[in-house]
Amino acid sequence: MDSNSYQEKIAKILRTEKQTIVQLEKDLNRITGKSGLIYALVEENDKLINESLDSLGLGRNSMALDVYDALISKIESDDLKIFQYLKNPQLSDPKDCQRIVDLAKDISPRQKGFFLKKEIARRFLEAEPPQKILKALGYSSVEAMLAKEDLIEVYSSLRFLEDKEWLNNIFFKQYQNLKPSDFEEREIEVRVLGSQWKEAAEKFVQKKYHNISHLKELGVIFVIPVTLKVSGEILRTLSLLTHYFNEVYFYSDLARRFAQNNPKEFSKNFISLLRGDVLNNFPASPSGERQLFLIVQRYLAKDDENDHRLFLPHVNPEALHWDRAEVALAKIEGLDFWKDLDWIGDFFKIETGGEILISFNLVDTIMSLVQEKEMIKYLYHHQEALWNKIFVSYFGEEKMEDLIKENIIKGWFEA
Repeated sequence: MDSNSYQEKIAKILRTEKQTIVQLEKDLNRITGKSGLIYALVEENDKLINESLDSLGLGRNSMALDVYDALISKIESDDLKIFQYLKNPQLSDPKDCQRIVDLAKDISPRQKGFFLKKEIARRFLEAEPPQKILKALGYSSVEAMLAKEDLIEVYSSLRFLEDKEWLNNIFFKQYQNLKPSDFEEREIEVRVLGSQWKEAAEKFVQKKYHNISHLKELGVIFVIPVTLKVSGEILRTLSLLTHYFNEVYFYSDLARRFAQNNPKEFSKNFISLLRGDVLNNFPASPSGERQLFLIVQRYLAKDDENDHRLFLPHVNPEALHWDRAEVALAKIEGLDFWKDLDWIGDFFKIETGGEILISFNLVDTIMSLVQEKEMIKYLYHHQEALWNKIFVSYFGEEKMEDLIKENIIKGWFEA
């Protein structure tokens, strides 16, 4: 590989301008006194791809479709192993869902977080009664509902039963008055919702293509006992659970920091986290002495794969959560194939003579399998992981996490 082609390759994978990578490397080399790190990344990428292809019985000159099919087959095989290990769980059965939850707990760190008190959540429901939930369950008031229904399950159902406009403009308006004293330390909870929610949640599951979501403010991860009846569901469910353990803990630590360091701005900053705010661009007048990085705390490509912020130097905490989830999943026998592949991918030839990018990222491959009928190919988890990898190569993962947490409200930092 010549002295320039590695920069071009990284830029092509990240869909950014070559000059962006050239300038980024130049600045990071100057700031850190290190050199050759991005070149080393390309070499490591090639090495891990060759090892993975060899494990799959393929060579580096394999066609893109063969590589993609082999990765999908590997996911299907791994999914079957977990399915059998968990004694053939059915996602429509709450008891079977609980077995998957228990496995996720076993491989994930058990940590306390800083979460909204349950009595405050109850007060919010009583102040702004969720009419669609009341109607779906046949209650006339919140008080009557909570006398028989679980508070956490009711609060979880806000995400899939109530209109987004009502949630944002009316219910969540109450969050503007949150105070640090409204929060407490307690364990993250994972809740498999009862069968009374199944019918109401089916449209949500069909739209989102997964039956799991979370409530950052309450420290809750919830599973809807509904199946999409597609391949890879068990592994997808397990991976999402391990991901949310990391994400919920990460954001609870931020809430704790806000409470300790800037209590007067607590509600404003906490709401910004829940929205997932991302700056539209770098500040107008950077110092010029350091390298700027945006903090992109959402997968912008889910909404617009050509969002201009995706092509600027940035880091992504979501990719960090997934990296840690994949480390946890690799503890399961047979899943070690996917370890360290979150940022790995390259171009492979197609029959018409061109080439396409293939992601070796576990979650990209799982999601591609789940939506295979729609011919949707996922790449953005891999690309965001690669942006993180570039930063980590120079400064380390701990430094990246610290800088994200210190600057997430500002939306950018200087390295």
